[in-house]
Amino acid sequence: MLLVLPPSEGKRRPAASAPPLALDALHAPALTGARAEVLAALVTASGRPDAAAVLGTGRALADEVRANTALATAPAAPARGVYSGVLYAAAGLDRLTGGARARAAASVRTVSALFGVLTPEDPVPAYRLSMGTTLPGPGPLASFWRPHLAPVLDAAALDDDAGAGLVVDVRSAAYAAAWRPPRGASWLTVRVEQDLGGVRSVVSHHAKHARGLLVRHLLVRRGRAPRDADELADAAGRLPGPADAGTPGVLGVELGPAVARGPRTLTLVVGAA
Repeated sequence: MLLVLPPSEGKRRPAASAPPLALDALHAPALTGARAEVLAALVTASGRPDAAAVLGTGRALADEVRANTALATAPAAPARGVYSGVLYAAAGLDRLTGGARARAAASVRTVSALFGVLTPEDPVPAYRLSMGTTLPGPGPLASFWRPHLAPVLDAAALDDDAGAGLVVDVRSAAYAAAWRPPRGASWLTVRVEQDLGGVRSVVSHHAKHARGLLVRHLLVRRGRAPRDADELADAAGRLPGPADAGTPGVLGVELGPAVARGPRTLTLVVGAA
C-alpha cells in the first residue's frame, strides 16, 4: 500500500540549531538534480520585487516568501514534524512510534512542489511554494515534476512489499497533476461528503481532517496492510470515532465502481461536528 499525500501549507519552522538542508540526504537521490534546480529558482524568485505575484502569495505571507531566499542553508527537520496543517494534524505522523512509524516511512509519500517527493523522515525546512506555481526557469511545476516522479513513484506503487500495487491517493488536484499511478496499480482517491439530515455536501476543512484520520488508521491498525480496494474499504469502515466533540465522525464508507481508466473513489461520509 502506498499512501500519497499533498504537503501542508502550514509548516513549523525547525529549531535554529537543526542541521541545514542537505538535498543529497533525501529519499530518492535520483531527484537531487531536479530538486536543486527548483530550489535555486525559488530562491531567486523569492528575492524579486514581484515575488508575491510570481509565487501567488498575499502580503500576509511576505515574511515566508522572504525566508525562501535562505532555504539553501535553512535548518531542516523531519517532514512529519514540519508539515502542520489539518490533514497532518489528524494523521499525527509526528506522534507515531514503533511499527506504525516504520510503516509510515515505508508507505507514506508526500508530493512536494519543491522536493518532488518526500518520506515522513526526510529533513526539510519550512518553505512557501505550491504546485500550481509557474516558476521562472522550471516553468509550471506539475509539468516539471511529472517525468521526474514517474520512475520513482511508479516503482513504489508496484512494489509487492509495499502492498501489491494499492495506491491510496489523498492529494488535491494540483498535486495529483504531478504524478498519475501506472497501469497495474489499484488507484483509489478519497472523497469526503458531509451528511446533514440526509442531505449530502462536499466539505473542505472536514475533508482534510477525515483524510488524515484515514491515513493514521491505516498506519496504526493491527494486521497486514490492505492489498486491494475491497480490503481498503473494509479497513476504512472500521475507523474509530472522533477524538473530540468538535470533530465530525465517519458515518459510513462507500466504494465506487471500478473504471476503465482513472481512479476508483472511496467516499467517507461524515456527520455534523
